[in-house]
Amino acid sequence: MAFGWIDEQAELRRRAGLVRTLRPRAADTPLLDLASNDYLGLARHPEVTEGAARAARTWGGGSTGSRLVTGTTELHAELERELAGFCGFEAALVFSSGYAANLAAVTALAPHGSLIVSDAGNHASLIDGCRLARGTTQVAAHADPDAVRKALGAHDGPAVAVSDTVFSVDGDAAPLAALAEACREHGAGLVLDDAHGLGVLGDGGRGAPHAAGVAGADDVVVTVTLSKSLGSQGGAVLGPSRVIEHLVNAARTFIFDTGLAPAAAGAALAALRLLRREPGRAARAGEVARELHTRLTAAGLEAVRPDAAVVSVRAPSPERAVRWAADCRAAGLSVGCFRPPSVPDGISRLRLTARADLSGAEIERAVRVIGETRP
Repeated sequence: MAFGWIDEQAELRRRAGLVRTLRPRAADTPLLDLASNDYLGLARHPEVTEGAARAARTWGGGSTGSRLVTGTTELHAELERELAGFCGFEAALVFSSGYAANLAAVTALAPHGSLIVSDAGNHASLIDGCRLARGTTQVAAHADPDAVRKALGAHDGPAVAVSDTVFSVDGDAAPLAALAEACREHGAGLVLDDAHGLGVLGDGGRGAPHAAGVAGADDVVVTVTLSKSLGSQGGAVLGPSRVIEHLVNAARTFIFDTGLAPAAAGAALAALRLLRREPGRAARAGEVARELHTRLTAAGLEAVRPDAAVVSVRAPSPERAVRWAADCRAAGLSVGCFRPPSVPDGISRLRLTARADLSGAEIERAVRVIGETRP
């Protein structure tokens, strides 16, 4: 029978407690949201939603084609200029998603004969970029510049190190300055995914590379998503102009994909301008994360100290993590639930998003619910 093996895989997932299901959410919900990636609380901000609506009214519901045909509007170019300037880079290139941006950066910058040194804790999109690239990938120990240095030292030829700036599972930050130094010792490039740093770290939310002093360097390329702190959708690659020009000509997820919808570009641009005007939102997200961590650990829970806005709480098993998240939801709190294969170390977790717009009362409520429903 065609696809008969699917039933076997489904049964294995069920036994392991790893079945995933879609849960459509309503536009208006009483749940307290600590599950989304809306770090700055901008997804429903009036200026952001109006930016999306205005762009749709002006440019239409879709971009109508790939970026190299009809899918590049003046709005896309405006977003690229302002995003690059805000984060401290020469140029930027907008993609339909952060996933597509990561695939583009890794595959286009790791040709045949090159070495990719990839952090063991990297996001799936970076891992898939490594798999698709023509270069050879070597996985390095998590957040270990010496491991990167050792791998680069054993290779003769073009090389690039690839890492998240803030890892999505535990919210820990990579040692960016040390990684950049290790790469420069061997003439290698550095590709950083700042999905969880933009809008939270750096001066006014300019990102982790900006905070580490590596933004704008001619050997550093950064990818970002527009779907987290900026409350929209899409992604971008930031870097030297010659790298961006290379991506325009060589990145398959740019050349062959439909351009980002104008509404998403308009929303992201409005959010970026709002963040520039209200830089305190970035600092507030970090404050909320630290407050959550302090209160959770005081309640006897095993929470990882956050370096940005992700707070991770360890769970005993995949099954009990799912039950814990469901019990939180029944009590009015929405939290993320990370299980294998989403977690590289096999440890299941509740994953909390520290939003800048959370009040003290909401933080207290969230900690109370998590404590009362613990397995």
